Parts: sequence; C-alpha cells; structure tokens
Amino acid sequence: MVASWWSRAGLGIFVHWTPASVPGWAPPYVPAAELPQAGRRSPLGWTSCAEWYENALRFPGSPVSAHHRATYGSRPYTSFGDDFNDAVESWDPTAWARGFRAAGARYAVLVTKHHDGFCLWPSGVANPHRARWHTTRDIVGEFAEAVRAEGLRFGVHYSGGLDWTFDDRPIGTGADTVSAVPRGSYPAYAGAQMRELIRRYRPDILWNDIAWPGSRADVQRLIEYYRFAVPHGVVNDRLFPYAPMWRALRLPGARALYDGWERRTAARGEGFVPRRPPYYDFRTPEFARHSGPDPYEITRGIDHSFGYNRNSPPEAYLGRAALETLVRETAAGGGNLLLNVGPRGEDATIPAEQQLRLEWLAEAASGLTGERSA
Repeated sequence: MVASWWSRAGLGIFVHWTPASVPGWAPPYVPAAELPQAGRRSPLGWTSCAEWYENALRFPGSPVSAHHRATYGSRPYTSFGDDFNDAVESWDPTAWARGFRAAGARYAVLVTKHHDGFCLWPSGVANPHRARWHTTRDIVGEFAEAVRAEGLRFGVHYSGGLDWTFDDRPIGTGADTVSAVPRGSYPAYAGAQMRELIRRYRPDILWNDIAWPGSRADVQRLIEYYRFAVPHGVVNDRLFPYAPMWRALRLPGARALYDGWERRTAARGEGFVPRRPPYYDFRTPEFARHSGPDPYEITRGIDHSFGYNRNSPPEAYLGRAALETLVRETAAGGGNLLLNVGPRGEDATIPAEQQLRLEWLAEAASGLTGERSA
C-alpha cells in the first residue's frame, strides 16, 4: 500500500536538468507516422525530447545532428558538462523550491543522473569511462534541502536502465532501448550509486527510469535497503529487472517484432505506460492517461520535451485551461500529476514559458485556498 502522504499529494514537480540543457534543442514534436523514412525507422533519433540530444547526435541525418554541426561544429557533447558546471554557480535552489510550493506541489523529483551518465552530485563512485563527469556543486543535496525547507517531499530520479558512458550505441527504437541496458561493470556501478543517493539524501521517492541492469534478486535487495533507510518512502514502477533475452533484441527479426508489439500496446497519443515490474508502489503513465486499480502518477512535460528545448513552438505548451483541468481531474481521479520543468543550462533558470505555467498554477492554488477559507 502506497504511503498516505504520497496518495494525498496531488501535484509534484519533476526537474530534468542535464548538460543537454546547454544546447537545449530538439525538433518540434511530430507523430512517428509523419516522420521522414529514416525517422520512422529510428524515431528516438528524431525525438522532440531535448534531453536525448547526445543520442540524436549519433544519427548523422537527424535534425539534432544538422543543428549541432551548424551551431557547434565538431564540438563534442562532453564539453557541455563544463558549461553546465559554470552555470550552476549562479543557481538559486530556494527560489525554485518556493515557486514549486506556491504552484501547489507537495513533492519534487530531481533527475540526479539521466541517460548521458552525468551526475548532479559529486559521487564517490567513480565513472570508469568519463572522469569528473559530474557537478562540482552538490545539486542533489542543495535541492533536497531547499524543497524540504518549503515543506515538500524530495525524490531522486536515476537512470538505472541506460548510461551512455557505458554503452553508447545509437538508440532508435524501443527494442534498441531495451538491448542497450549496459552489462559488465555497470550493474555494480549503478547499484553503488543508487545506494549512495539513498544513504546521503534519504529520498522520499525512489524514481528509477527505463529498467534495472541487475537481476530480480538485485532489485529486491535494493528495495529492501531503501525501505530500511526510508520507511515512509515510495518506489515507482520502472525497476524492471534485467532479462538475458533482451540481448536478442539486437537481432533484426527480434527487434522488428518487439517494436511492432510496442506500437500496438502504446498508449494513445505520444505517451506510454511502462510494463508492470515485480516490485513497485505506484504506476507512472507518461504523457498518457491511466486506467486500473493501482496508485498512479501521470508524468509529462509542459511542452513535448522533458529537458529544456528552446525550439519548442508556442503551440507545444500546455494552455492554461488544459493545465488546470489536468491537475484538477488527475487529483479527482485519485492520482498525482508529476509536471516537469526543464531549466536552462546556460544560466540555471526556469524558462519564461515554463515559469508562466507555474504562476498560473500558483494563482489557481491561491484562489482555491481563498475559497476554502471563505
């Protein structure tokens, strides 16, 4: 049974803030069926999710590759880590936390390591492939302190299933994603980092992404460790244990079958619902509605990206009525909405288009409080 504080929360804020937010660029959202032939074969190389920038660079014909050549020439993606570290020197976590609380959020989840492997804390677990591939400032610790000071619960997102510093093959489809879960030394590395996050920051929410590189027994031990350290904590539904058969998805026939199955079972629109793993507290439909008895949390961006995308057109952003309706109807249905913000990488600020949406929610929350007081 999910913790009562989580089931009453209603609204949480997700924060995707990575070196990809320095270029902060992806093509506008286009349904897969309308992409050019190369994009239909490898839609994740043409994605509107700007946090996948490094992966999109691995497709020479992708819009991101064309943009990068025109804007940065041959500059490597890893150089954006230095820009990111320079920008976070001016970051004000208190201002963010106050804005989230004013918007009516009861918790905030920070992406501590996305698929590019960049850590937002000075981890004591050394990355064997990219030295110093982390922030010099303890973003995770300062963020946790700031949101908790405002009365919010704190959660960590960790990309357990993908880390492009361990496996950098191009990912174009769902089958590619599953087959790219790293093996070798990665399961021990991910396990050590996840335990480090639990030990250091005692997160109220453990939000893993994609899958887990270890076995079912490894997942069980990790969750037991977490529940011992944080008895009131909650776990999402993406700690799906590694299965040896995933390696077969590198074969063209198996890849095609899996991708066909995924298309048939995908949620309506651009969203999806993860498969149900052995252990979880709540479900996480992404850009999708939910049906079923499980506790759930709809997660989505304010536009069609999670990371900051300076190329998002105005029509990509949620309008005021749609946003307020989504928050209200999700809460009325017994679920939570985890609404994402993607801060800018060059100056550590929340973009104006996203900040405006938080202000709309703050006005709505203030009005609701006034009505209850009256």
